[in-house]
Amino acid sequence: MSRFGRGRPSRTGRCPARSSPPSPARRHPAYLEEQKERAEDVQLRIADWITRFAGSMWFVYIHVLLFAAWMVWMEDSPWQTLTLIVSLEAIFLSAFVMIGQNRQAEFTRKKADHDYLSQELELRHNTQLTELIHTLTVEIHKAVNAAAADETDTGEHAEQVPTATA
Repeated sequence: MSRFGRGRPSRTGRCPARSSPPSPARRHPAYLEEQKERAEDVQLRIADWITRFAGSMWFVYIHVLLFAAWMVWMEDSPWQTLTLIVSLEAIFLSAFVMIGQNRQAEFTRKKADHDYLSQELELRHNTQLTELIHTLTVEIHKAVNAAAADETDTGEHAEQVPTATA
C-alpha cells in the first residue's frame, strides 16, 4: 500500500472507485471549444504530444539512459557535444512550455468571458424575478386593502393592511 493513500481501502473495506471524466455535455463550453481547436490543428496536436511526453517520467528515464550511455561510450570528458545537445533540447522544450502557457492563458480568458456572460444573464433573470415579486406583492396588498375597505364599509372589520410602496 502507498503511504499517500492511493489504493488504500476505505473504512468500509473497499477501495474507492476512480472517478471518470465528466461527459462532454457536462464540460465547460470554453473547454470544449479549446479541445475542438486543438483537434483541428496538426501543429497543436504535435505540441500537445511533445509537452505531455516531456512532462512524463518516461522522458526522464530515457534521458538518464541516453546521457549515461553518451558519457560512457560516445564522448570523453568534458562532454562538449552532450552539453550542446542538452542546451538545444532545453531551448526547444522551453518553447513548448511557453506555447502551453499561452494556450492555457487563452483558455482561461475564454472561460472568464463565458462565465461573465453567464453571470450577467443570471443577474438579469434575478432582477426580473425580483421586480415581478415586488409587483405581485404590491397587487396583493392592494387586493387585501380593498377587501378590508369593503369589510369596513359594512362594519365587519375595522383594521386596514398597510400598502407597500414602490
